Amino acid sequence: MTELNEKQLQILQVAERLFAEKGFDGTSVRDIAREASINIAMVSYYFGSKDKMLEALILWRTSDMRLQLETLLKLDADPWEKLEKLIELYINRVRRNHCIYRIIHFELANTQRSIKIEEFNEVKKRNLGMIRQIVEEGQQSGQFRKDIIVELLPATVLGIYFQFHNTRLFYQSVLDLKTDEDFEQYVEHNLIPYIKQVLKALLKNENQ
Repeated sequence: MTELNEKQLQILQVAERLFAEKGFDGTSVRDIAREASINIAMVSYYFGSKDKMLEALILWRTSDMRLQLETLLKLDADPWEKLEKLIELYINRVRRNHCIYRIIHFELANTQRSIKIEEFNEVKKRNLGMIRQIVEEGQQSGQFRKDIIVELLPATVLGIYFQFHNTRLFYQSVLDLKTDEDFEQYVEHNLIPYIKQVLKALLKNENQ
């Protein structure tokens, strides 16, 4: 996507917060303009429509993953170490950007929405290709099994995290997590290591 200027970034940050709080349909362009202290015409000038604004928001928040994955690929590290860093990268991105992932979850699942997500899918495909490179490194070294379905690895990592996060009240109760800090500490010290164990069980070549 093209580089965004300061005013566009300001509008997208306001839109992200409102979409997450009120939903896409519950947020008007007027709401966004008022919160961003700009006139409605400027929103239309920069983005054309609310749908186009949502497309720009999703791409802005997700496209930088490519650079982080490229850096990870260049590390002089064992495939297992790269895999563990990959899990940390995915989970910590979601933790820092929970608003956009909430929006993506609800809006892209809406079959009535007119958002064109081809560019977003291309970003995801590029990212998946880099994950595949890590897996192939492990396969070539004999550490990873050969029958891995690479396309499902991100779903495995994020699926566990989202299930834990979306049933937060239940886990706070059964794990005696009394504060937000307790919850985040549990994610850091227990959930992320657990996800690493799950992927290691899925990928490990038992015949090595």
